[in-house]
Amino acid sequence: MSRRTFHDWLDESDRVLIAAGAGLSAAAGYDYTDTRRFAELFPALRARGLRARYQLIGLPLPPALLWGYWATHVADIRFDPRPNPVYRRLRDLVGDRDHFVMTSNVDALFARNGFAEDRVFTPQGDYGRYQCETPCTLDTWPSEPVVRAALAAYDPVTGEVTDPSAVPACPNCGGEVFLNVRKGPEFVQDPHLPTGRALARWLEATPAEARLLVVEVGAGFNTPGVIRLPAEHLVHRRPGARLVRINRDQSAVPAELAGRALSIAADARHVFTRDPRKAP
Repeated sequence: MSRRTFHDWLDESDRVLIAAGAGLSAAAGYDYTDTRRFAELFPALRARGLRARYQLIGLPLPPALLWGYWATHVADIRFDPRPNPVYRRLRDLVGDRDHFVMTSNVDALFARNGFAEDRVFTPQGDYGRYQCETPCTLDTWPSEPVVRAALAAYDPVTGEVTDPSAVPACPNCGGEVFLNVRKGPEFVQDPHLPTGRALARWLEATPAEARLLVVEVGAGFNTPGVIRLPAEHLVHRRPGARLVRINRDQSAVPAELAGRALSIAADARHVFTRDPRKAP
């Protein structure tokens, strides 16, 4: 489908739900398969035979090496203060329409680029917080201080945090900690429940016949139950809703949504460009 049709549907909508997966952040420059950036940031890990960030997900490492990697990774992807043009352009496209976001991304790029934090539901967590691995408590804590402390003791030659005191520990029990992201049953979801409830109320207040546009971006089949399938089912249940699925490799839409779903097989950064109907 053409870029113009996407803009037409956006113009005709009353409300917009953005449903975003990892493909959106990859299009914005944070690609976990990027071997060049990995080599720049993690020479010690590359020397060990690793080539991309996705290989580190769930990989058991000694604490000094583990936090050397994660502190560098999180500082790059979560605490980079620069605005991101892809996310900024998406925010501009939404404009003053009533909208909400649900995303599996844990990088806070929506909130960092103009979207209201209380309108962004992140069911998979946020790199901006950390938690006890047990967990001994349902408390979570801001991660930036421990990330900065680990970086201050980071040796890029070995990839390790050289000062044992800079390896973070649970402020409550002294045990092991990790970032507040959903990697297993120990995940503490409490910080993210209020926005989830707010999203549910927003949807309840949206009439079934309302012109709700669900813009699903970069959500594939790694964890389809988090973003892709809920977005699809939402449109199934609402006769006034439409689905735009933007996905470079997995853009197919259900046949039963014919006339109410667009498949756009393209990188999001190429889709979120200036409206071609408007003069420069």
